[in-house]
Amino acid sequence: MVEGDASPLSLLTLLALLGALAYAAAAGSAVLHARAAGTAPVAAVAVPARESARLLVQRRRTVPGADALLWRLGGALLPVAAALAALVVPLGSTAVSDLSVGVVWFNAMEVLAWCAVWLLGWGANSVWGLVGGYRFLIQGLSYELPHMFALITAALGAGSLRVGDIVAAQEDVWFAVLMPAAFAVYLVSALAMAFWGPFDAPVGRDVAGGAAAEPSGADRLVLLAGRYMLLAVVAAMAVPLFLGGGAGPLLPGWAWSLVKTLAVLGALVWIGHRVPTVRMDRFTEVGWMVLLPLSLLQALVVSVLVLVR
Repeated sequence: MVEGDASPLSLLTLLALLGALAYAAAAGSAVLHARAAGTAPVAAVAVPARESARLLVQRRRTVPGADALLWRLGGALLPVAAALAALVVPLGSTAVSDLSVGVVWFNAMEVLAWCAVWLLGWGANSVWGLVGGYRFLIQGLSYELPHMFALITAALGAGSLRVGDIVAAQEDVWFAVLMPAAFAVYLVSALAMAFWGPFDAPVGRDVAGGAAAEPSGADRLVLLAGRYMLLAVVAAMAVPLFLGGGAGPLLPGWAWSLVKTLAVLGALVWIGHRVPTVRMDRFTEVGWMVLLPLSLLQALVVSVLVLVR
């Protein structure tokens, strides 16, 4: 794998691709909404652009007693966390930063996402925002360990924490085939990380939008963009971890990376519209009693296979 030089051009290219994938996720969500409502799906593709324009000109709403710095910092940290996580995600054979601890770096960026949603709920001086922030912390505690062990299992199979080495280890067979439980746990935790679909309780309607109840105007636009960017980057990371990276016939590596990323992203968006919101107590129970033992068992199986081969 070629190590990226982190040049301004490569960083701009990364941000542009991440933004395009985030828009694709938002457009796909709008199309599914339109189909469910019986309206024209084609026209829904432009809905994210129109909504962005509306929010840009919308006047910011203020809340008495809100901590404006923490509130706006929370919203801004979401896209920052997604962009930083994307630094180690390779496009074909090249990543902006091919760190020797790329898997750890990617996992560490979730801490920023946790901080972002918590600050967003805390700083708003709103009971609904605070409840939403607490819900995300509980959700994070429930998915983080299974998510971490899913990442570690992929690294264990390759014998390295470098994302490029994990891709190279899948030359014969993808890790999604060798470790399906880890792949499934990763996808579930990816949805929870982006508080999307069945795991949108932190911004649920039952708490008037939760952590996203108070942001408006440009603040809300940044929050929504960060959420879709998180969804895009976790979909992109699934490709080098479990789907062989840019390996594939006919097309160049970067094209295969994009095709696989769009496939995973489309599946995550579709799941978000087909599966109802999971109650927080139920998800906590499933996270600790099902996902964590399943990910540990998968890691144990992979460890034994690595030792005996």
